[in-house]
Amino acid sequence: MIVAVKTNSKKRLIIKIISLVAVVAMLIAYYFYMSHEYEQKAKAENEKKLQQVEKKKIKDKKKKLERIIYREIETAVDLIGQEKVIDVKLISNKALIIVDPDTNLDALNVRYGTMALIKKGIKDIKIAIDLKYIIESKYNDK
Repeated sequence: MIVAVKTNSKKRLIIKIISLVAVVAMLIAYYFYMSHEYEQKAKAENEKKLQQVEKKKIKDKKKKLERIIYREIETAVDLIGQEKVIDVKLISNKALIIVDPDTNLDALNVRYGTMALIKKGIKDIKIAIDLKYIIESKYNDK
């Protein structure tokens, strides 16, 4: 007995083409999905780098301002004489320097003029130096 199986090659060809189109469509969809994911990661990394740069700039500004303030107070203390200084404090935009009552303040008056407010008491002399204008002028110079 001979058995003959008749195959429909057109149906198989159509199934193969449909399968191939489906696989290609899946690969294309996967490609676009992954490119979108990598783009999101790249944006996140760029934003992170920008934030780090901004933080570094702010940190550098803070250091620069700190150096300016420190040098200005150091100059004021040198003009007064370090052995005469009792205490130094920073209060908002002013440097408060407390010195002995017998201190010569002529050099300080010449350098700071009206930016140095001086209050003489029995026990000490309090000097408030306005740092705002000094910082603005020196910060913009550098």
